[in-house]
Amino acid sequence: MLFRSTGKSVLMRAILGLRRPDAGEVEVLGVDARADDPQTRLHIERNTGVLFQDGALFSSLSVGENVQVPLKEHHGELPDRWHYELALLKVKLAGLPADAIDKLPSQLSGGMRKRAGLARALALDPPLLFLDEPTAGLDPIGAAAFDRLIRTLQEALGLTVFLITHDLDTLYAICDRVAVLADGKVIANAPLSEIETIDHPWIQEYFHGPRARAARAAQPHPAPQDGQAASTASPRTSGTTTP
Repeated sequence: MLFRSTGKSVLMRAILGLRRPDAGEVEVLGVDARADDPQTRLHIERNTGVLFQDGALFSSLSVGENVQVPLKEHHGELPDRWHYELALLKVKLAGLPADAIDKLPSQLSGGMRKRAGLARALALDPPLLFLDEPTAGLDPIGAAAFDRLIRTLQEALGLTVFLITHDLDTLYAICDRVAVLADGKVIANAPLSEIETIDHPWIQEYFHGPRARAARAAQPHPAPQDGQAASTASPRTSGTTTP
């Protein structure tokens, strides 16, 4: 989970190799994300999926054509019919009706555009999924439904999810580990139950205010602990937040 304007999206882009950091090292999926060689870039691209804010869909392409973009780039040898069928599968997996595949992004609601972006992020069956503010701009009902979808997909597909958010409801609903970014660095990285006990002014205010208490009370069970996250290879949902 990340505070506002503290570099959360920049951090995600650095991890993905879309932005080169000024210093330090970035290792993802066992390779150096700063590397320029084609094989390393291909390894990262084929094993990660990204949902950018508001979906970041190509406005002139239908939903199905958007989902097929990574399929055609990395599996161009497949017949067009297979591309379409795989795209339809991902559209349904993201919780959209089948007829959404032929619609343009402008014909979709904000929540549906996010689901279409999620379908594209899942196109290559990546083990590592990045979500940038996935519930931003959604009403409470839509946000809760999206949270449930992410948790269901994470558990069913064995995904590791890197989630950027400042939404307390999302954190308590689906994250089993949280990193807090502030003052240009990660000031905490632990399961939610441990984050809540850290003696930092912003952390205390954020996790013990009325909204946090309401989000915590709304969960049917205690927030997941770090049992699923014993190693970076274990499927899990990790959130990052900032002040």
